[in-house]
Amino acid sequence: MRVLMVSDVYFPRVNGVSTSIETFRRTLAGLGVEVRLVVPRYGDEADEPGIVRVAGRPVPGDREDRLVGWRAMQRAVLAAAEDCDLIHIQTPFVAHYAGLKAARKLGRPVLATYHTLFEEYLQHYAPFLPAGWLKGQARGLSRRQCNALDAVVVPSTAMQQRLQSYGVSVPLHVLPTGIPLAQFGRGDGLAFRLQHGIAPDRPVALFVGRVAHEKNIAFLLDALVHARQLQPELLLLIAGEGPAMVSLQARVKAMGLSDAVAFIGYLDRRQALPDCYAAADVFVFASRTETQGLVLLEAMAAGLPVIALAEMGTVDILAPGRGALSPPAVPQAFGEMLGNFLQQPTLWRRLADEAPLYASEWSDTAMAGRLAGLYRELSGLKNASEGTSTAGVPDISLDAAG
Repeated sequence: MRVLMVSDVYFPRVNGVSTSIETFRRTLAGLGVEVRLVVPRYGDEADEPGIVRVAGRPVPGDREDRLVGWRAMQRAVLAAAEDCDLIHIQTPFVAHYAGLKAARKLGRPVLATYHTLFEEYLQHYAPFLPAGWLKGQARGLSRRQCNALDAVVVPSTAMQQRLQSYGVSVPLHVLPTGIPLAQFGRGDGLAFRLQHGIAPDRPVALFVGRVAHEKNIAFLLDALVHARQLQPELLLLIAGEGPAMVSLQARVKAMGLSDAVAFIGYLDRRQALPDCYAAADVFVFASRTETQGLVLLEAMAAGLPVIALAEMGTVDILAPGRGALSPPAVPQAFGEMLGNFLQQPTLWRRLADEAPLYASEWSDTAMAGRLAGLYRELSGLKNASEGTSTAGVPDISLDAAG
């Protein structure tokens, strides 16, 4: 079976969508599903088999992303989809319309993964517009885009419920991105600490993710103040880059936390990131808009206990309470739980032991197998019905335990 994935983002742009695409692409290959990509060109990326790059220009005010041309993307998608069985859209911008147009012209089934809760994000990037109006626009657009498809994949039950509340009526399949377990279980934490000048016995809390306002990193800084009352030497590592970097660095300085917070930028996923996970004592996360929270599972796969807010997509991961603690969404409560936790070696060891066992239930192989089954189901129904609606596709939803 051959599938075309279409996206407005992909590596070298590092984010959850890029990671999800690459994880599924790599794992599906071992399950008899060949995945072809049509994605933006960011610079002088080398040609790779199965990847079509479409030239784009930087998005105004955002040096990380690219805006590809409508016609160029549509031509590339249509050509790449000719001998594919199905089209899988990964982003709701130019790629969405190009993928949908090609699917309808060629008579192929088309689905999309709804990765991002845009109604919660837009107010950070267009603060001059009324928040209520922005949310309404985001909900309406999401409803129209989803209902034009044959099916939608969502990474959590919270996202399924949110899209249903929008009025999305096509089948919604809860199917998270899986974790390449072996990749995160072999990090060298001591080497990482030596490289970054961190004492071997210094307590370290780690955040990994895009340094953006919606990640609620300012909450972690406020919580750090309270945690350091119990753990004065506690260091918060922030691994990632993004548009909130400058303002957060200024906030750290103003709070007198310059010796307690280190911004270490993006890390290579093959070695540096696993080393970073292994170097930390606990993973902290406070985003309230995540559709899944993939980094929580990465941390757990590395044997790292997690302290995080159970909000939106992270609820599915955190609800069982295995390898993780979920404090109230109050900086003082979060910080006190963090500080107290680091003083309890027995609890730390229990969660560290639980974490990788729990993460194994979210493996890349298991999730890719579910997606391959959905592909074949949709393709079979499309062929049988000669292009009619796939409203009868059975759901393969995942429960919270995987």
